[in-house]
Amino acid sequence: MNENPDELAGRIESLMDDASGLPPIENWHPDYSGDIDIRIARDGQWYYLGESMAREALVRLFASILRREDDQCYYLITPVEKWRIQVDDLPFVAHSLERVDEGAGQQLYLTTSIGERLAISRAHPLQVEHCPNTAEPRPWVYVRRGLEAKILTSAFYDLAAIAEPQGETGQYGVWSQGEFFVLGQGA
Repeated sequence: MNENPDELAGRIESLMDDASGLPPIENWHPDYSGDIDIRIARDGQWYYLGESMAREALVRLFASILRREDDQCYYLITPVEKWRIQVDDLPFVAHSLERVDEGAGQQLYLTTSIGERLAISRAHPLQVEHCPNTAEPRPWVYVRRGLEAKILTSAFYDLAAIAEPQGETGQYGVWSQGEFFVLGQGA
C-alpha cells in the first residue's frame, strides 16, 4: 500500500459536511482498496508505519471518515476508496466526565481522545460489559457509525461516584438526558 496519509487527508477535507462537520460516509460505498498501515492502539493513539501520528488535525480528520462494517473491521472511507486499518481495542477513548445538574435531570458529558464531547444519551448510550476472565467492568459509550469509545478508569470512577440505585432491581447507574444507564449490580 503506497497511500500517504497526507494525500488521503487532502482529498477528504473538501468533502466535509458543513452542518455536522463530518463527511457523509454513510452515503459512500466504494470498493475495498486494500490495507493501509494505520493502527489505533488500546490507548487511542494513532500510528502510521509504526510511528505515532503527531498531527492532531490529521487524526481528527481520519476519525471523521472511520467506520466499522458488518465484518467487524474498521475502514477509512472516501467516495472512491475504502482502506482497512487495525484497531487494537476500541477506536476512541473517553477520558473525562462533565456533570451538569443532579439527579434524574442531570446531563453527563464525556470527552473523547479526538476532542469530541458526547452527551450520554439515547444517541450516545453508555454500556458496561464485564471481561469474561476477570469480571472487571469494561465501560464504553457509543460514538457513531458502529464506533465506540472505551471509558477510562478515572472517568468510570467519576460515574460510579454519582451512581444511584434503580428501584428494587439492585442495579446502580446514572441518569443523563432523562435516561437511566446501568453501571452494575449493588452489593
